[in-house]
Amino acid sequence: MKRIMIALLSLALTVPALAQYGRPHNYSRPQNTRAPRYQHGLEMYYGLRLGAAFSTVNSDDIYLDGGSIKTGLNIGAVVGFQLGYRSPVFFETGLSYIEKGGEGRYEGSKFTYGLDYLEMPLLMKYAIDAAPDCSIQPFVGGYMAVGVGGKIKDFGHRQAYSSFDNDGFNRFDGGIRLGCGVQYQFLYAELGYDIGLANISHDYFDTSHTGSFFATIGVNF
Repeated sequence: MKRIMIALLSLALTVPALAQYGRPHNYSRPQNTRAPRYQHGLEMYYGLRLGAAFSTVNSDDIYLDGGSIKTGLNIGAVVGFQLGYRSPVFFETGLSYIEKGGEGRYEGSKFTYGLDYLEMPLLMKYAIDAAPDCSIQPFVGGYMAVGVGGKIKDFGHRQAYSSFDNDGFNRFDGGIRLGCGVQYQFLYAELGYDIGLANISHDYFDTSHTGSFFATIGVNF
């Protein structure tokens, strides 16, 4: 949690500098009119995201089942493309580092495990005008992820080892992402949920799936 607070403070200090150069994609609205915003050509935007993920892992394997929430960092960058003239529909992708995992108990002892991923979203977003310079942006799509780190910590035996070894999880994950964002000028915030569809268990007879609620803030320019 301390890392998340430090990262959020860093973004807060960076935003005033970005404000001088940021050009959000919803700036093309004609002033003092109610005309649709996206009408002057195809738009493209870049964004930075920073926030937290609140994750669990549901598994048939009692040792790997982490139903208690684990909090981690979520940081990344995105790029979005308008899909047609006069259309409020965008395709968004990017790359983020996200810390997932879970917590639970096994034979009376606590265990935690971290699943740190590089994750690429593939989203469709629909921008709805809510007020001048403000839009609501529901989104749906998928994500692909590869594990890059993380430790399983067995407090009963006071041992720690890699989350992605042969007794742990597969490195590759993927699933459905849905949520909603709000943009005001260059500022952006969103809430969403990742539903893991891939079986990340090494065991052929057990299944393990991730689930992660996330909240981020950032800027589009």
